[in-house]
Amino acid sequence: MVIKQVSLDIVCGVTSRLPETGRPEIAFAGKSNVGKSSLINALMNRKSLARTSSQPGKTQTINYYNVNDMLYLVDLPGYGYAKASQEEVRKWGKMIEKYLHTSTNLKAVFLLTDIRHMPNANDLQMRDWVVQSGYTPIIIATKLDKLKRSQVAKQLKLLKEELALPKEGIIIPFSAQTKQGREEIWEIIESLTGGPDGAAPGEGEEHGNHQSTEALL
Repeated sequence: MVIKQVSLDIVCGVTSRLPETGRPEIAFAGKSNVGKSSLINALMNRKSLARTSSQPGKTQTINYYNVNDMLYLVDLPGYGYAKASQEEVRKWGKMIEKYLHTSTNLKAVFLLTDIRHMPNANDLQMRDWVVQSGYTPIIIATKLDKLKRSQVAKQLKLLKEELALPKEGIIIPFSAQTKQGREEIWEIIESLTGGPDGAAPGEGEEHGNHQSTEALL
């Protein structure tokens, strides 16, 4: 993907009405400290369009990043932030639920997990929710540069087993520092949105088996 233009077009809070963008949407979900903003910045070839912070829990809205006026990368609120109040957790969960249940343009959900650690209960709940919502999560194993090269294959195997990915399930190791994995992610996005021209096949397809996630997060 040749990035010609990117912008933060839409920001939705708890009470916001979700937009009908008319363009393919690719969502990114993950714990509040997993490197989601760094990944999105790397995908867009920008240093700080998606705000990063040393303090987890920065993303408390749904942010729509317009890429080339062809598709949106949708940054969902980070979950599992220990210092968040139960009320905040409930609100974030409802926001994610609302988006995944109502977006008619959503083509895929990338679920981020730290390659160094096994998924926790929140990660597994999110995986279950994505599956129950009719999508197969695509796993991005972040912070690859913080792991010894000799440990990578073993860790990916463990993550795939722990997340109960199907045999054809996709897991991509990624480093925001070296950008390893960036091109693989874009190849998948392009295949799901109709290629670099952004013409998405099957626009507005229904995804079944939606279930409430009141307890998520």
